[in-house]
Amino acid sequence: MSKKTLVIGASNNPSRYSYKAVVSLKEHGHEAIPLGIKRGEVDGLTILKGLPELDAINTVTLYVNPLAQKQYFDYIVNLKPERVIFNPGTENKELEDLCETNGIEPIEACTLVMLATNQY
Repeated sequence: MSKKTLVIGASNNPSRYSYKAVVSLKEHGHEAIPLGIKRGEVDGLTILKGLPELDAINTVTLYVNPLAQKQYFDYIVNLKPERVIFNPGTENKELEDLCETNGIEPIEACTLVMLATNQY
């Protein structure tokens, strides 16, 4: 089943894990929406900036450090995703607690590993 996924912290640099995640999501049949601070493209997808209006987001996967996440707290909650994946280095108790309070499952995991092992 396809899971519409917002990738926060997307980069157009192929060596970055956020780039690899967008590519892997697409390869596994999921709709990936890259969101970053710089304009660019990832595997043919335009990197969105700011806080765009989106709907039907199943998963948010984070590739920004806990300090940079603060600006996205309300945005993520208002998207009402089923889950938020905290990739290594993005773990944030404050945001994880906020997710749980709002009925969003926080998951400390690696999106790339989850996809590779069919646990996504």
